[in-house]
Amino acid sequence: MITNTSIKPTDLLPSLERFWKVSAQKIELINNEYDSSQGSPVFTVAGKYSTRGWTEWTQGFQYGSEILQFDATGDESFLEMGRRNTVQKMAPHVTHFGVHDHGFNNVSTYGNLLRLMNEGRIPESEWERNFYVIALRASSAVQARRWTELSAGGYIYSFNGPHSLFADTIRSLRVLAIGHQLGHAIMGENDTRISLLERLVQHAWTTANYSVYYGRGRDVYDVRGRTAHESIFNLNDGNFRCPNSQQGFSPFTTWTRGLAWIMSGASEQLEFLRTVNDTELEPLGGRESIEAMLLEMATATCDFYIEHSAADGIPYWDTGALNSHKLGEDVYLRQSEPFNDAEPVDSSAAAIGAQGLLRLGRYLDQPRYTQAGLTVMQTLLGDRYLSLDASHQGLILHSVYHRPNGWDHIPEGQLVPCGESCMWGDYHAREAALYVQRLANDDPYYKFYF
Repeated sequence: MITNTSIKPTDLLPSLERFWKVSAQKIELINNEYDSSQGSPVFTVAGKYSTRGWTEWTQGFQYGSEILQFDATGDESFLEMGRRNTVQKMAPHVTHFGVHDHGFNNVSTYGNLLRLMNEGRIPESEWERNFYVIALRASSAVQARRWTELSAGGYIYSFNGPHSLFADTIRSLRVLAIGHQLGHAIMGENDTRISLLERLVQHAWTTANYSVYYGRGRDVYDVRGRTAHESIFNLNDGNFRCPNSQQGFSPFTTWTRGLAWIMSGASEQLEFLRTVNDTELEPLGGRESIEAMLLEMATATCDFYIEHSAADGIPYWDTGALNSHKLGEDVYLRQSEPFNDAEPVDSSAAAIGAQGLLRLGRYLDQPRYTQAGLTVMQTLLGDRYLSLDASHQGLILHSVYHRPNGWDHIPEGQLVPCGESCMWGDYHAREAALYVQRLANDDPYYKFYF
């Protein structure tokens, strides 16, 4: 990508104002038109949200978007939507033992509401606070209970089963961080107390060791910052067996949404660890080694993103997909081309990755990453990616869900998926927009923890 080295958060305020107006219209359109009896909205087909997938992992993004809309604009009608939907519909997600997505569903809803109360943005209420707290405590324990023990450490396993570590889950560690801050732990057999912080750190170590490449000769495809969507382990002996990919092109190419999950997850965990006492980290390897691990993971993946995205900061869905060569050798020096004939872009990866770049830039005080994140946001807020058609239910255009399975809509006259939106992309665009807006207005720093 070609970074805009002069852009500042304040430069995006006019675009952010338009963004939130469009966002409000999309939320209301979904509430008026979407048939919730079919399940959670996942991605659009011809501009209308539909549901399809393995698990109910997007409902928290739907209602979390309503809460973020209030956070950004102060419009209390969206707060009431988010509150009501969280209370009435999110309880099954708190005790959902079949998914690794608790940090997505429950931090986006219960977590955002508790954060707003802590910030004084909504009135203090003892019963309401306790309601959010108990939901987040329970969710953190359920998430951390999905555990595969290795000879050294372990990981929260994906819905594919105990052999499977997903790159995505590092962003879901936020619920373990909140549970730890709330004084919670898992209680095991014989009242064994299991630390949520310990499981958070161990999962981060396993992700760093097996999901991210550092150019050290791990295999012939070992390029610094490249990521594997899935890591497979032999449960008989606990040994790592191979990289894999469920939604990317291959185990040995980089699915860019998985890359973005790690960029964002590692960067925000670095921020969170600043709230943790050294004495708590000492038994887990010590602050210096833990932060070094997270920092190497964050910088490697963010550098890879910068080097392997189009000039305007939007990545293609997989850096090594079958027809990528047809995009030309200068693909990363040109503006992204959503309507090309070879491989689709993925704006949802950009929406997630932008926040990783911005948070890492602030953590390190490194303009290289901050300017890159703002460049991505400038593109997402522009006319090519912001969904300005009032009848289209999506907010950010040109996202991809599951290219190998052929789930994404290809419009008539096109050869690759384009023109559609997804719930996680729309939510994370709102989250990144709120982050930038708070920086621009010198408002309290936006963070998931307390």
